[in-house]
Amino acid sequence: MTLYLNLAEELAARIEQGLFRPGERLPSVRTLSQEHGVSLSTVQQAYRQLEDQGLATPRPKSGYFVNQLRQQPELPQISRAPQRPVEVSQWEQVLELVSEPPSSDVLQLSRGIPDIDVHTLKPLLRSLSRLSRRQSLRELSYGAVEGEISLRQEVARLTLDSGCQLAAEDIVITTGCHEALSAALRAICQPGDIVAVDSPSFHGVMQALKGFGMKALELPTDPLTGISLEALEMALEQWPIKAIQLTPSCNNPLGYVMPEANKRALLALAQRFDVAIIEDDIYGDLAYHYPRPRSIKSFDEDGRVLLCSSFSKTLAPGLRIGWIAPGRYLQQVLHMKYMGTGMSAQLPQLAIAEFIRDGLYQPHLRQMRKQYARGREQMIGWVSRYFPPGTRVSQPQGGFMLWVEMPQGFDSLRLNRRLAASKLQVAPGSIFSAAGKYRNCIRLNFACSHQPSMEAAIRQVGETVTLLLAEDA
Repeated sequence: MTLYLNLAEELAARIEQGLFRPGERLPSVRTLSQEHGVSLSTVQQAYRQLEDQGLATPRPKSGYFVNQLRQQPELPQISRAPQRPVEVSQWEQVLELVSEPPSSDVLQLSRGIPDIDVHTLKPLLRSLSRLSRRQSLRELSYGAVEGEISLRQEVARLTLDSGCQLAAEDIVITTGCHEALSAALRAICQPGDIVAVDSPSFHGVMQALKGFGMKALELPTDPLTGISLEALEMALEQWPIKAIQLTPSCNNPLGYVMPEANKRALLALAQRFDVAIIEDDIYGDLAYHYPRPRSIKSFDEDGRVLLCSSFSKTLAPGLRIGWIAPGRYLQQVLHMKYMGTGMSAQLPQLAIAEFIRDGLYQPHLRQMRKQYARGREQMIGWVSRYFPPGTRVSQPQGGFMLWVEMPQGFDSLRLNRRLAASKLQVAPGSIFSAAGKYRNCIRLNFACSHQPSMEAAIRQVGETVTLLLAEDA
C-alpha cells in the first residue's frame, strides 16, 4: 500500500510542477515498473490513485494521460462577524452532532476524528495491552495532578518543532484538549467576561464559553491568514476583553495557517492591552509542510500565552490525553484541572510516552500528513465535481477538515435532516459561531477519504444540496 501511494505522490508532484503537461501521455505501466523496481499492479494502483484525484485519465489501448488541471473553487468569503460580544447559543445542534455513536450505521462526515485504522498505530495498541497486563498498581493509581512525568518530558521535546523551549515542569497533562481549553478559560476569566475568538471557531470552545457564562466577540477571519488584526485592535480599544482564543496553525474549521508576522503582531497587541492568549495547537503537528508552523507561544517572553493541544487528532481521540503549557497561569490552571477531572488516566499516558520514546510518533505523523494532504485534494475535487456551481471551498494547510460555503440563504440544518434518510451526517456551519452564523456552510472530514464509500457519500451530499437549492429557487 505504501509503495503505490508513494509512487502516486511522486507522479502527482511532477504533474503539479509542470513536468507532465495537461493532455500529455504519462509513462507506461511497464516503464514505471522497471524504473521504480515495483510490480505492474503497484503502478496500476498508483495510476488509479491519480485517477481518483482527478489528475489522470485512462484511454483504451493508449495508457494514462494528464487531465486538464481543474480550476480551484473560490475561497469562502471573509467572515463579517458582529463587532459586539454575544452570548453563545447552538447547544442543541452540537449535542445532536456529538451524540451519534461512531459505531452506528450513520456515515459521519462531521466529527473531528482522525483515521485510526492505520498500521502505524499498532505499536501503541500493543503498548496499551502490555501495560494493562503488568502486575503493577501504577497504571491503576491516581498519579499526579500535573500528569505523568515521562509524558510531560516527551511533550516538552515535541514542542521544539513549534519553536518552543519548554521543560516538563511547564506542562500539565489534561483529559483531552477540551479540558486544556476549558481550564485555561476558567483560570483567566469570570462569568460575564468577554473572550475574543476567530470566526468561524471550534464549537467546543463556543460551548465552554456558554457553560461558564462568558461572552464571545467574533472577529472577521480570512480563510488563508486568520483573524483581522485591525478588527482585533479596534475590539481591544472598545471592549474589556480578558482573553483572545484562536487556533492559528491548521485552523479548525478553515484550515488556515496564520503568517508568522501576524502571530508576532497578535502577541504585541496582547502585550499592549495586557490580555492573555489561549492558543489551540491541536492540529499544528499535522501541517502538510515541514517544518511545521511556529506557535505563538514560541514568541512569548512574559508567559501570557497558554498553549493547548492533545493527541486526539494525531493519534486517537479515545485516549483522552491532552496537555497545556499555561505560562504565568500555571497555579490557576492546576486548580481548575483539579476541580475538573482531578487526575488524568495513567495507562494511556504511559503508553503514549513509550510510543514517543521508541521513535514511533514522528514516522506516524509523516504518514498521516501525506495521507491527509492527498485526502484534501480528493475532497476538494469531489466537492468541485458534485456540488453546484458557485460553491466556495477552503484550502486547508494541514489537518483533515474542509469548510464548504453554499449561497446565502442555504440551510445546512435542513440539509442534515434530508441526509438522515441516506444515513449521512455533516457538521452544520452554525455551530461554529456564537451567534449562529454560517448556516449556509458545512464542515466535512476527509481523514478517511481513501475509503470506497466516501466519494459516493460526497456525491450524495452534493446532489442533495443542489436539490434543496432548486426547491428554494
